[in-house]
Amino acid sequence: MRATIIILSLAVLVMLGAFSIQAFVTKENLIGTPVKQIIPDGFPSPVYKFQDNPLTKEGIALGRKLFYEGQLSRDGITSCASCHQQFAAFSDFEHPLSHGFNNAFTIRNAPPLFNLAWHKELHLDGAINHIEVQPLAPLLDTNEMATTIDSILYKLNADPQYRSMFKAAFGDTKINSQRILRALAQFTGTIVSASSRYDRVKKGKDRFNDFEQRGYELFQLHCNSCHAEPFFTDFSYRNIGLPLDPTINDYGRMRITGLPADSLKFKVPSLRNIARTAPYFHDGRTWGLSIATNHFSMATPDPNTDTLIINSKPLDKAQIQYITYFLRTLTDSVLIKNPSLSDPAFKPYEHIR
Repeated sequence: MRATIIILSLAVLVMLGAFSIQAFVTKENLIGTPVKQIIPDGFPSPVYKFQDNPLTKEGIALGRKLFYEGQLSRDGITSCASCHQQFAAFSDFEHPLSHGFNNAFTIRNAPPLFNLAWHKELHLDGAINHIEVQPLAPLLDTNEMATTIDSILYKLNADPQYRSMFKAAFGDTKINSQRILRALAQFTGTIVSASSRYDRVKKGKDRFNDFEQRGYELFQLHCNSCHAEPFFTDFSYRNIGLPLDPTINDYGRMRITGLPADSLKFKVPSLRNIARTAPYFHDGRTWGLSIATNHFSMATPDPNTDTLIINSKPLDKAQIQYITYFLRTLTDSVLIKNPSLSDPAFKPYEHIR
């Protein structure tokens, strides 16, 4: 809890500074090449609209480089992308618990990063309420990137390429925490997932097969209350009947609010790209999409288990399989293969002449 308080305190300071500076940004003195925020058809207006952090081609490019930059960590190796890999829809491939500096483990499975501009709160317990300050948590956490702001600034200022990129994005070579966080927000805030087969079906450009169609109908009947379209989450916090892991003692939302009623409540995850983000649940305790789906027919309620779980009707094996067929249509192949979201330093074919 002390670490959370420190992070939130730093966040407040950063944001206060951010707003005081950004108040002077106008269309007339905007630096860089403007980029329009992507809002897919059927999506509501986003929470984060880049009003105080104008989107530019140069800002996104800087944020992308920082996202893949190991020098942001204490060991010079661990980057944001270490736990948020593009081919896994920006989640942590096959790791139940994310890990960072000195191979230390956190207490949670790293959630995927997409459609963040529509989140009012971030993290599985909602500890952070603004996309621009979210990176402070992994940057400063001793089990993740384990660094300090001073160390980051020293490393980046020593790199001529970064000084040039900050000038392109912000008008001069000054590198500070506010600009780092804004650039990261420009990149992560523009990672949008809305190009799955499901999306093509909704636009009339594709169709479900019989198994997928049956799964979609079952999904709407049994799952849509919490995993509402088009995000496949309602962004709420719910106790789904998972027992406490005594080796971790993660009580979820209660760690933030201190309310016993929030015990073991975690943010409802988006089911977009769910076939790419195993293992499942907040601590990665379950492997296999069908097994995870089956939990909701097998949950052992405690006093705080959500009533939707308690009152849900058990699904048989065939129904679970149908739903699984549908969930696989939520994989966004455009997202996981988009070269503009990949590591700018990675050139897989450069050795071929």
